[in-house]
Amino acid sequence: MDADAEIDHGAPLTPYKQLAEILKARIRRGDWAPGRAIDSENRLVQHYGIARTTVRRALTALADQGWLFAVPQRGWFVSDPLPPDAA
Repeated sequence: MDADAEIDHGAPLTPYKQLAEILKARIRRGDWAPGRAIDSENRLVQHYGIARTTVRRALTALADQGWLFAVPQRGWFVSDPLPPDAA
């Protein structure tokens, strides 16, 4: 999925999966380097026009896949190293 894509609510892929793919594309593109914070949940909610629960579900899915990790009270960060499928 394109790093500059928007969420398509009529697409067969659920919004949280679309967001996860967009965020992976942004990491691959270098918008966020390994070890660096990504945009806040609030910013993602506002930018993509989706619910906070949808954003959290996408972030949690990416954490489960090894792309991100959460730091309580600080936010979400890009994993270092990235998962093997990051290329």
